[in-house]
Amino acid sequence: MRARSRTIHRRDVLTLGAAALLVARPAVALGAAPVVGLPGDAFGTGWRVTLPAGADTSRLRARLAALLEDVDLSFSPWRADSTIARFNAGGEGRFAAGAEIVEVTRAALRIAEASGGRFDPTVGPLVARWGFGPIRKGETPPDGWRQIRAEGDSLSRRKGGLTLDLCGIAKGHALDRMVALLEEAGHGDFLIDLGGELAARGRHPSGRDWHVGIEDPRPDTDDMADVLRLADMAVATSGDRANSYAVGGRRYSHIIDPATGEPVASALASVAVLMPTAREADGWATALMAAGEGGPELATGLGIPALFLFRDGERLRRVATGTFERHLA
Repeated sequence: MRARSRTIHRRDVLTLGAAALLVARPAVALGAAPVVGLPGDAFGTGWRVTLPAGADTSRLRARLAALLEDVDLSFSPWRADSTIARFNAGGEGRFAAGAEIVEVTRAALRIAEASGGRFDPTVGPLVARWGFGPIRKGETPPDGWRQIRAEGDSLSRRKGGLTLDLCGIAKGHALDRMVALLEEAGHGDFLIDLGGELAARGRHPSGRDWHVGIEDPRPDTDDMADVLRLADMAVATSGDRANSYAVGGRRYSHIIDPATGEPVASALASVAVLMPTAREADGWATALMAAGEGGPELATGLGIPALFLFRDGERLRRVATGTFERHLA
């Protein structure tokens, strides 16, 4: 737990991108050194690439937009023509999904295993049942994800009615692909914000690390809880501030606890996870949020750098795990 307590106002940082799908959105603190921003829209949210002024951005926006459209067509459960939607509409047996979807599904299943099922890629029907998702048919039996196989270029399920919802990891995968595209285009210093998940390479034009603000997750405040130095890493945040609703004094979020089949109910308001890849950060942020009060213990046991923000009356209680403290500005 961190003894330090400070308030960082949103006016002190410049928020990049549109409203995040994951709550407690990080924001970017840009200094006086000149930068250029390249914005766009995808996945019902916004994205922005920040580069040193003078960087060659010709054709970059079009290439990034095409990449994100390709990811959406593969992974979005919201569109009937996506590969995942077609898999979900099928039955038992093998389904030709392609190497990329198989790779991401394998990553999701690894996180499911390592988290003891806190991350569950078959949880889509429960998410829809609580009013947050589009997968209205199917079931989520206990440990149903163990019935999913991802081999070669195919997906299969041993039990009919199982569906895949990779939204808890696919946006991070898309962010990793954006990083790879920029590096292949010859860019070494940049920051990408994809709907509140961020990845940085190199340094800010001022010579320092990129600085990222972690939003205070309480609905009644407009402040930042902390500032993170982001260097050659990715950060993803999950919480219950935006994509949630309150009934009878309880806040119901889009993060489902697979153990109860209900939105996670705990004092945990948000968790931010640092990883070398955005895909892993994305998946683990979801898993640790679903773990609720047990999140810090799970993260500590696995050595995951994370910052947990718990509601404690009118205040926030901070718990940092792994090496997260070292990255705070």
